[in-house]
Order: sequence, then structure tokens, then C-alpha cells
Amino acid sequence: MSISRRGFVLGLSALLAGCSSQHSEQKANYAAKPNEAHPMPAMALDKIKPELRRTEIEFSSNEPAGTIIVNTPERRLYYILGNGRALRYAVSVGREGLELRGNAYVGRKAEWPTWTPTANMIRREPKKYGPMAGGMKGGLNNPLGARAMYLYRGGGDIHFRIHGTNQPNSIGYAMSSGCIRMLNHDVIDLYSRVKVGTKVVVIQA
Repeated sequence: MSISRRGFVLGLSALLAGCSSQHSEQKANYAAKPNEAHPMPAMALDKIKPELRRTEIEFSSNEPAGTIIVNTPERRLYYILGNGRALRYAVSVGREGLELRGNAYVGRKAEWPTWTPTANMIRREPKKYGPMAGGMKGGLNNPLGARAMYLYRGGGDIHFRIHGTNQPNSIGYAMSSGCIRMLNHDVIDLYSRVKVGTKVVVIQA
């Protein structure tokens, strides 16, 4: 079956329009956020690999809409939208992130959270981390980034976090420390969708 020149041109135009629309949407996803408590500059798309950008995808799951699925081997987080769709976010996984599997739930949420170094970190590098033993206030340089979701089981904090990062270049990789890191723009988006009590499923290799 042959395709007419007019049909080819119309098909190509539709394809290009779709690509342009997707690019515009992704650009908006990572636009500047001047109204944040700590205003955030835009992230240039050419600094974020296409496969690491927030994207709505087809996704088959038995979990209900509103569930978070963290797939640590893939270094991806999925927020189930329902009807076979999900939002896919790229994450980085730290040592603590490799220690949890199974189900949990969001027990607490925080905007621009305070970060406190662990006792081990203070013991290893007292000059660096000792002054922050009382906690580091939220901000663009804070390791927890713009938002944090604290995971619980049975009413207790299990010290596992889904949070932003001050190291965007770490996204998509395995890291030596931390839990589940997201780009700050992405963790703000996820935070806006998630409620306290949201189910979280963590898949390990």
C-alpha cells in the first residue's frame, strides 16, 4: 500500500507537533519556581537525559491509584495514576535505600526539611559534621532537598526517606549514602500528589 505525499506530510506534521508538545510539557515541568520558600532556578532540559525526565507512561500494576512503587534495580519510582497509567520518575538509590523491601506508608511529609547527620557520620568526620549535629535547616544546599516523605510501618518511623537532593547529577545512579533521592522539581511534584498514609511498595533485585 502506497502513501500519498499529502498523507506523508500530514503524518510528519502530526509527529513533529507531538514532539514539540512533549518538549514544551517537559520544559514546564522543570521551569523556575520563584514562589518556593527557597526560590529554585529552572533546570535546562539538555542537562537532564531524556530517560531521566518525569514522564507519564503505560504501566500495568495490581496496585490501586495513588500507590508509590520504588523499583531500586531500575532506579525508578512510579506513581500509579490508574487505568494502566503511571508517572515515572528517575531516582538515585543510596545504601539505606538498598536495605528496605516490601510495603510501607508515608507517615509524615515535610517541605524544605531539616537534615541531621547520623552518629556514624559525626564520628567519622567530626570537624565536618559535628557543627551540624543539631540539624541543618532546609535550603538549596540541604541534602534532603525541597521535600521529604518519611516512611513508616506499624506507626513507627523506619528511617527511610523519599526526598530531594542538592546533587542533581546523582540521579539515575547508585550512591554511597542516602535513601531514595529525586530531582527537586520531581519531588515537589510527587509531594503534591501524595497524602499521609499513601502506600509505598519497594522492589529490590
